[in-house]
Order: sequence, then structure tokens, then C-alpha cells
Amino acid sequence: MTTPLLEARNLTRIIDGEIPTTLIDDISLSIQPGEFVAITGPSGGGKSSLLYLLGLLDRPTRGQVLVEGQDTGPLSSDALADLRLTHFGFVFQFHFLIEEFTALENVMMPMRRLGKVADAAMQKKATELLQRFGLTEHMHKRPAQLSGGMRQRVAVARSLANTPRLVLADEPTGNLDTKNAEAVFASFRDIVLTTGASVLMVTHDPELAARADRRMVIVDGRLASS
Repeated sequence: MTTPLLEARNLTRIIDGEIPTTLIDDISLSIQPGEFVAITGPSGGGKSSLLYLLGLLDRPTRGQVLVEGQDTGPLSSDALADLRLTHFGFVFQFHFLIEEFTALENVMMPMRRLGKVADAAMQKKATELLQRFGLTEHMHKRPAQLSGGMRQRVAVARSLANTPRLVLADEPTGNLDTKNAEAVFASFRDIVLTTGASVLMVTHDPELAARADRRMVIVDGRLASS
């Protein structure tokens, strides 16, 4: 049996306070290599909280997150950061591009952080990624010179810089019009088909969610269906 790329076992996240708040309540799931999975559900239901736990950006109160069979619970913050950098790519609702950098420089940033390839190789790969998403003529522009759809495509290209096994996207089309949302969604489908990576996308759009390979519905912090 194939080891899941990502697995959650009885995942629970509780925020302490005078009245504790349960964000995620005993969720178990798995993501296989090459899968395109959508997470959907009502606003405030825990979709983004779950994505942050699965992406190792937050630690669970109880339960486990396993990456290719490795329990991430005992890992230090530095080890988790290294795991995120080598295995995961992230795309958020807001592109979080560095305004002072060009599109090319933004895509090169994760490679610089990883520090495993020379500058010329980084630039070559970043150029190829931007070309792939139709941004050849815009790679030397800064984010302020790009449309919203272009900025988000740069963010998608950046998420692939270190050849991740899994791309996690949190409402990546939330601020886009229908045309640009479709372009970004198509780019995720292309990632799965051409690289073999998996995509886990949080979306409020039921039509986009229905076009993924599999849809998970999160309601009140619990997995309602998958």
C-alpha cells in the first residue's frame, strides 16, 4: 500500500482562553501523490485552520501530521521550516509578493532560502516557471506594475520554485474575477498533470471545488464529507 504524501490523524486545534475555542475537531485524512483535493465549507468552519496545520504553519493541540510517513510532532521549529521549504509550496489569497522585487526575483526567493543551487540556475528555473504561466513579458516588472491575476500567477510560480511534493493554496482565487480565477485554477490542474505534485486548495467556490479530483467539506471544525 502506498504511503500517503500527507496524513492527519485525529487532528485537533484548540485556542486557549476563558472559553476555549475548538478550531479543528478530531479530523483524520490523507492526501495521495498526484491528487488535486479541494477543501470547502461555510465561512468560519475551519478550512484555513486545517490548511495551516497540514502545512506545518501551526501545531495541533492533539493528533499527528505525517509527511511521507514521518511524524512531524517531535520536530523542532527549524526542522519544520526545512520540511516546509523542501516539500511544500504555498499560495495564499493575498499574493504576498515582495513589492521591491521583480516577478523574477520573487520567484527566486524560495530557492535562495534553500541555498542549494547557483544564482544562474535559480534565474533559469524562475524564468522557465514564469514562462510557463504566460508571464515572459512581465518577469522584470514589480508587483505594482502587474494586474491582480498576474500577481497571483507569479505567486503560483513561486510556490513551485523548490519543486514541492505538495502545493497548499488558501483561497487563491478569492480576490480575482471569473476569468483570472479560471486561469489560476487551470494552473493548479496543470501542476498536478505535468509535475506529479499534489494540490490541496481551500476555496469558497463550489464550482471550482467540484472540479477537483476529490472534495472535502469542513463544517464547525469537523470533516463532514470527503
